[in-house]
Amino acid sequence: MLTLRGITKAYGGFTAVHGLDLHIPSGTLFGFLGPNGAGKTTTMKMVVGLIRPTTGTVEVDGIDVVARPLEARARIGYIPDRPNLYERLSALEYMYFIASLYRLDRAKAVPRSHELLALFGLGHKLDHLVESFSHGMKQRLVMASVLLHEPKLLVVDEPMVGLDPQGARLLKDVLRQEVAKGLTVMLSTHTLEVADEVCDEVAVINHGRLVARGSPAALRAQVGQDGGKLESVFLQLTEEAAQGAGEIG
Repeated sequence: MLTLRGITKAYGGFTAVHGLDLHIPSGTLFGFLGPNGAGKTTTMKMVVGLIRPTTGTVEVDGIDVVARPLEARARIGYIPDRPNLYERLSALEYMYFIASLYRLDRAKAVPRSHELLALFGLGHKLDHLVESFSHGMKQRLVMASVLLHEPKLLVVDEPMVGLDPQGARLLKDVLRQEVAKGLTVMLSTHTLEVADEVCDEVAVINHGRLVARGSPAALRAQVGQDGGKLESVFLQLTEEAAQGAGEIG
């Protein structure tokens, strides 16, 4: 579903991502982990077409994101870490606005909007202005809106920020349900318990380079921490990568 080939992003003399190769198959909930400044958000923005790679290619469902951007974006849903909403719209108006951007037929957009708002616990807030929503409710509205056009790939940057435990549980359950239907999810999070709980596979990036990839259980085995917390595995992997970079330099 998602293939990165030799992706590099350089800003002047600084390289944020170095020759990254990655393939995520369909129907996978994939965790993309790394410390602050590791290159996660830069990579995700290249995946969704917000920034162009300096070198390399990104393909979504076999479509080159740079060469055929509109076709690629029609298959992608994206939730940034700080999504912006039109707060003077009601929840339902916002959903209809998003539907219009994707040119969805009204006969499909109306029932699907109601269905998704209900799924995310906002069925009683259809006519309420977004500006009256709590942060967690806004997060759930964004999630509902990106599923509206039935994307094949969902790219999510820090989805749990600001969610209460009930909202976080709901989001995790919905992600698993959608992945079971064939959706592919690329999820970046600093909440490693979330990655451990919901991800089929994770990749760890540090200083713009991929340092490890596998299921949470496989990564534990790789560093000799069978049964340990993913947080400890993550810290060991990133520290080893930092030491290796220092030795190379």
